[in-house]
Amino acid sequence: MKANRSDWYKNGWTLDIKKQSWTENTVSEVDFLEKVLELKGTEKVLDLACGYGRHSLELARRGYRVVGVDITPAYVDDANKNAVKEHLQAEFFCEDLRNVHYENEFDVVLNMADGAIGYLETDAENLKIFDVISKALKPGGKSFIDVQSGDYAHAHFPQQLWEAGTHGLTLSAFDWNPDTRISLYGQLDFAYGVPLAKPEILYGNPTRLYTKHELEQIFRERGLEVYAAYADISGAPADEKGFQLKICSEKLMKNHR
Repeated sequence: MKANRSDWYKNGWTLDIKKQSWTENTVSEVDFLEKVLELKGTEKVLDLACGYGRHSLELARRGYRVVGVDITPAYVDDANKNAVKEHLQAEFFCEDLRNVHYENEFDVVLNMADGAIGYLETDAENLKIFDVISKALKPGGKSFIDVQSGDYAHAHFPQQLWEAGTHGLTLSAFDWNPDTRISLYGQLDFAYGVPLAKPEILYGNPTRLYTKHELEQIFRERGLEVYAAYADISGAPADEKGFQLKICSEKLMKNHR
């Protein structure tokens, strides 16, 4: 599989993503967030790389005040329209995450479904997202990130997976460079009832993956302490057998960076 352009994350996103199988888990994912972050329903939430706002809107339906940021105009427009339609306390802005400059303002910062973590061109650029998280949080505020696990990738990639949703089938392929910690992710989607051509995934999106240990160190350097790590929303502990890595951290009352 060949790598797509290094700025692949800026283009190619459409609202067709709503039909993908993993978007059907939104309600249960938000249930999990409320549980592991011990939310009270009054928190102000920042959703980074929020997509079309599926988590933000669900949180707003439950009474949270939410701000979402995403780089894709169509996503932001759709999210704002739905927030207005449902009279929700949610607003969405179209912006590159590196240009987000909130400071000590949010009780919770989310990066769901990768939240663009690892998508940027270099390690130094990717670390800027963690700077945004730390700066935006109030002391005592909590971060939740949902990313692919570098531990799993190192143990199991290259790999191919499939997932059947309500509307169609998703085929995924993953390559792995253990030296750069870069995964190439390619995907094909097939609607049910449509003749199937031979699937070929030729290109993948380069994504820097992190191990649990790396993330603990990155957060610690920015004044946050990781207090829990999960493999999935069942609450299974994070290890090399878990494809996903869901990290909960808290901003210390005094930044020790």
